[in-house]
Amino acid sequence: MPVQRRTPASLAESESDWRYYLERSTPNGWLIRNNAMTEALVSGRPLHLLHTTRGLDAIRTGRQLHISAGCLVGALYCSPLTAERGGLRPHNLGAYLMETKSDVRPLVFEVTPDAPIRPFGVDYLHLGAIHLRIYQRYQNFLTPAESGRLDRIVLAGLRGAAGFLDLALRNASGRPTGGPEFIDRLSEAVVMVPFLGYLYFEVLSEYLMLHSTTPETKSLAQVGELNNRLYKKLAFSAVDTMGELFDLSRFAPRHDRLVQLIDGIEPDLSAGTAEYVRRRLSHLLAQTALHPSQDAAAVSFQGADLGMVQEFAPGLIGQMLFREVRYLPRYGELYHYFEKAKALEAWAFWNQHGIPTPFNGILPKGEIGIQPAYPRASVRVWTAERDGKGHLHPITEIQATITPHLASWWAPPRQREMNEVAA
Repeated sequence: MPVQRRTPASLAESESDWRYYLERSTPNGWLIRNNAMTEALVSGRPLHLLHTTRGLDAIRTGRQLHISAGCLVGALYCSPLTAERGGLRPHNLGAYLMETKSDVRPLVFEVTPDAPIRPFGVDYLHLGAIHLRIYQRYQNFLTPAESGRLDRIVLAGLRGAAGFLDLALRNASGRPTGGPEFIDRLSEAVVMVPFLGYLYFEVLSEYLMLHSTTPETKSLAQVGELNNRLYKKLAFSAVDTMGELFDLSRFAPRHDRLVQLIDGIEPDLSAGTAEYVRRRLSHLLAQTALHPSQDAAAVSFQGADLGMVQEFAPGLIGQMLFREVRYLPRYGELYHYFEKAKALEAWAFWNQHGIPTPFNGILPKGEIGIQPAYPRASVRVWTAERDGKGHLHPITEIQATITPHLASWWAPPRQREMNEVAA
């Protein structure tokens, strides 16, 4: 079921309008409600999940598995497995990961919940206000120079992207512009506001998965799965370095390149891509960036200072700070303060609502995790082998537990720096 959120005023299309369109007017929209993963959650039966790792020896020795932050906030990243006569069939996301990462080992987890699980998804695009609140709570862990540097970077980004941000809000309020122009200006703005790269990619992923009609997509739909290979191909085709780190702040194709990319994935979809991105991204930006008390038709980023933007667009400021703080030289020391605080809140919420296995809920595309703090579910883990038909078979049980410790996070050196930072 869709989450009921307060939304800014003056939006041309409501959440209900979009939900109706996505579910009823796209070839694969029915999978939003009726997919194999959420049906397994609400069944109350044991769940089988795949986790891939490069650290099997360390897990065996230390008897611990650490969790990651990322889109699941604080959970062990997995994908579903379906029990069949020939073994455990990986979800197409898990199959893709095993095919493309030859150095990982598959582990099979069995999670036995205490009751049917409510299918609450995590939408990381809407976490901006939480990022901001956590940052403000722990800002005193930073030096004045570090805080000042972040303020300058964020303000420079806002000023550089203000024209596009206002353009997007006008589109969200029913004053449309041309799709190609919108895409080109979006591409330029991603450099200044990296969060826009995440929005851009997620909108295109949604477009591809819900509208695709290839034989592969139809075959996956028959077993209750959206086709993850579509957006994987998009990401790796658009950004040469995506294999080093899946960093969507680098995702910024201009219009002509975007049409070329979609044409290489599913030619029938390329003609409608720009218009879909214009409508959908404008709507989502207004929803994720602005405080729900705001009027999207009246807001302007032009000339606004940082304090003003924190008031009317806390979601955007939070997303920008969340990404910029990771490039501080000391972030290796600071990472656990900021990320553990968010994870603790998430664990408390999930425990309250009976959720041992949260999932990435932008779309139910098979990204599901095991949270380490749930007290009412049993978790077992085995090493596994894959047979010639792609099925997994548990081999040896490992005596290891999922612990509330965050795995280390690393950011590669960034290629750009704002001019204001050097000033």
